[in-house]
Amino acid sequence: MTGDHDPAALHFVAGLGAAMASANYPVTMVRNTMVTASGAYGLDNQYLALPNYVQVGNSETGALSIAHPDRDLRFDQTFALSTLIGKAQRGAIDPVDGSAELERIWAMPMRFPTWVGVIGYALQSAGLALILQPAPLTLLLAVVFGTVVGVLSELGRRSDALAQLLPTICAFLVSLAAFTAVDHLHLGDASLRALAPPLAAFLPGAAITLAVIELSSRQMVSGASRLVSGFMRIAQLAFGILIAAQVAGISDDHLITTPVNRIGPWAPWLGLVVYAVGGMLFFGPPNRFLPWMLLMLGTAYIGQVVGGAVLGSYASGFVGGLVLTLTAFAISHRPGTPATVSLILPGFWMLVPGSLGLMGVTELMGTDSTAVFAATLISMISIALGVQFGLLLWRLARQFGDSDDPRLFRD
Repeated sequence: MTGDHDPAALHFVAGLGAAMASANYPVTMVRNTMVTASGAYGLDNQYLALPNYVQVGNSETGALSIAHPDRDLRFDQTFALSTLIGKAQRGAIDPVDGSAELERIWAMPMRFPTWVGVIGYALQSAGLALILQPAPLTLLLAVVFGTVVGVLSELGRRSDALAQLLPTICAFLVSLAAFTAVDHLHLGDASLRALAPPLAAFLPGAAITLAVIELSSRQMVSGASRLVSGFMRIAQLAFGILIAAQVAGISDDHLITTPVNRIGPWAPWLGLVVYAVGGMLFFGPPNRFLPWMLLMLGTAYIGQVVGGAVLGSYASGFVGGLVLTLTAFAISHRPGTPATVSLILPGFWMLVPGSLGLMGVTELMGTDSTAVFAATLISMISIALGVQFGLLLWRLARQFGDSDDPRLFRD
């Protein structure tokens, strides 16, 4: 306990909240973490938490600490952050040391060199191709274009200006090359589903999911900003694809999403493993996370497949999100396991709700169909509602238990 007049503690709490916001924690969890950490340090403050702005103030002393990071925290950095969150909520780390640890987390270099990250992205793209469109042409395009996008993504990590334009640039380059090659070589399987794997990293599934959760919890400013950001990302991707289609002279009937499996029913399961290995190389989490990543990817995929078979395609994302969330909570509640956020994120990557939105928006622009627009909205929010329902079920189940684990989502 440090007392109400400790500026170091005030600064640390604000910095911790800002780091959590940069790691795409829900703002409700950011605020509650700051409240709990402040209590552990003997502070009685007021808080404001937004996706890119955090403010902690003390009305009695007039002390104020503001943090607004200008970049996102990488996935590999979130593991060290979750450990620090647990210590802060127990008051188990000195505020000065905590701020120093935050600086160390922000300054953490990528675990692997650039060329390994490029290989990882190509493997991710190949794995997703085996899941979405198991066909030799699609797999070849996924590897080639995944390599290109991987190189550009590594460059984007070093340039904010390039990073802002990267979704449109990559969508245009990938689509133009694919459409041109298919048109001249008369190859099949030239659908939007073949374009999704190399562009998967830009799909805003997590942002839209968080938006729905925050809007439902009356965090209107944060939820609305995330939702607009997600739609803007989809629009950037769709714009790049449509411009490429016009330049290549591809007609609207090429912009289809018909699934094709020319490899075999085992291909998606192999794709899960390939995707997990690629994710480990591209994002660089600790080696011990690989089994958990495989488990969460498999859980999300099985939930989506079962949901689609039982309830229909619109509900597949809902069931996948529900099963993913409950599984992540059940695992992270046990000691020595990764944090809930770290477990859920790989499932977001696998469910790829944004890929359906990307295809739907592109078809909408080409066909002007209101039915496609409705399907697009449903596909993007179904997983978000599944995650939210999973959160509610877990809270109901744990309301009489020890639900104060700082690693978990909380209201």
